[in-house]
Amino acid sequence: MLQWLKHYRRDQLPGDISAGLVVAMMMIPQGMAYAIVAGLSPVVGIYASILPPIVYALFGSSMTQSVGPMAIISLMTAAAIGPLAPAGSALAGVLAAQLALVSGAVLLLCGLLRMGFLANFFSRPVMSGFTVGSALVIAYDQLPTLLGAAPPHPHAPSAVLGVGSLLLLVLARQYLAGWLKRCGLPPVVADIGAKLAPMAVVVGGIALMSLTSLAGMGVRTTGAVAAGLPHLNLATSSQHWGALLQPGLLIGFMVFLLSMSGAQALAQKRNEKLVSNHELMGLGAANVASALSGGFPVTGSLSRSAVNFAAGANTPLASLITAALLACALLLPTGWLSLLPMPVLAATIIVAVLGMLELDILRTAWDYDRGDALAWAATCLGVLVLGVEAGVVIGVALSMGTLIWRASRPHIAVLGRIAGTEHFRNIERYPAETRPEVLMLRIDANLFFGNVEAVNERIECELTTHRSAHDLVLVMSAVNSIDTTALLALSELNQSLKQRGIGLHLAEVKGPVMDRLRHSSLLRQLNGTLFLSTANASDQLHQTKDVALL
Repeated sequence: MLQWLKHYRRDQLPGDISAGLVVAMMMIPQGMAYAIVAGLSPVVGIYASILPPIVYALFGSSMTQSVGPMAIISLMTAAAIGPLAPAGSALAGVLAAQLALVSGAVLLLCGLLRMGFLANFFSRPVMSGFTVGSALVIAYDQLPTLLGAAPPHPHAPSAVLGVGSLLLLVLARQYLAGWLKRCGLPPVVADIGAKLAPMAVVVGGIALMSLTSLAGMGVRTTGAVAAGLPHLNLATSSQHWGALLQPGLLIGFMVFLLSMSGAQALAQKRNEKLVSNHELMGLGAANVASALSGGFPVTGSLSRSAVNFAAGANTPLASLITAALLACALLLPTGWLSLLPMPVLAATIIVAVLGMLELDILRTAWDYDRGDALAWAATCLGVLVLGVEAGVVIGVALSMGTLIWRASRPHIAVLGRIAGTEHFRNIERYPAETRPEVLMLRIDANLFFGNVEAVNERIECELTTHRSAHDLVLVMSAVNSIDTTALLALSELNQSLKQRGIGLHLAEVKGPVMDRLRHSSLLRQLNGTLFLSTANASDQLHQTKDVALL
């Protein structure tokens, strides 16, 4: 906070004020809706939107990140506490806060240990599959609330109100911004106005409940919303620590992953730099603050952060203003919130989560890399069939498994010289010239225990194909590291080739790799020469062959 506050300019204040006001208007229905997704009282969503963004502003590095409740994290919270306590009960509130405390402590610890690299453990297709699966689960779970009863036996007044609100929100998402632009509003204002459609629908639903007899017809509302700021919460359930540890770890991981993906996208638009370890600290402190104020796990929301950005936010002061306005809303009479119809709230949830369906990534992955597309599908199905926690585990396993599978099968190219140049290229892609007595192979990967066997097999295969080769040149221009297993394998290859009368030569070895090789015996025992470039290797070996012939 001292960094951005130290350089704060007066001209930044109008943008921060406008963004703070707009996001506060979004947060009232959104926070209440996501609290319901988590199986908690609606007011808990507002509690989780006050202190966490204030604390995040102290430690976080993003200038426009909006921290608070988020659909996927709410779903994971519900999955964790649902088997332990009835939805909406006091125990559920205690467990949700306890879960936020576990997640926050994990994130703080990771920040202190500088483990920001964990953000790279989910590939984009796997993350998209997880998001789509979670969105479908949330939307399906809201159908009974939307219709007033479980289908196929809806409660007619509730269904009319819920489906009508859903249609209004869908139409607003599709057409309202364009209509506002045609009315003469600036594009930024029109887009923000369209984002505030849920607040308008909520206000309209409250007005209908107060002016009509829908309540008497059986349409459920949120009920009494406690006025006043949240109290300091120190309550925990000692018997549930063990049950909350694993989901707390998973939620902490997802909090960081979701927040970083959104914050990075916004930071790139302003050429700002995020510090992943600061983000861990900021998100960890925000979740601890949520726990102490009776909230539940929170994270940065991409959609809400985008609105914050578009509304003119320049610094985290915008989030501080949002938090102050939400606190004022709780200090004022809250009777109007008690009339909020549940079908309308369900409609806002469904439209919000269906906006997270990223099918473009699936299409791109299918056209570019079928393996990524299959990982997308497996993660999505894992969430739908096995649950959210299983989906997270499947996603991480697939991301790491894909990485290991690809690293274990490195690309190796047979090189030849482009006529009249000193350039050597893959003979399968270019009309390059080769000589039968010299086999040149370029290894396009780091050498480690996971791929050294595949590299050896490919080398032996090429030597079998090129039986007249008396020299093997390994071009190491793409090799950034060689581990101990690979070093031993190269030594064994060197001895084997020496017994067969084939020289083993290395070319274009990078400095860091060379520094480590000098501490080994490979260079001293090398059955060949160390060349600075592939062209040098070709020329010198050719000259040596000519001298031998003479």
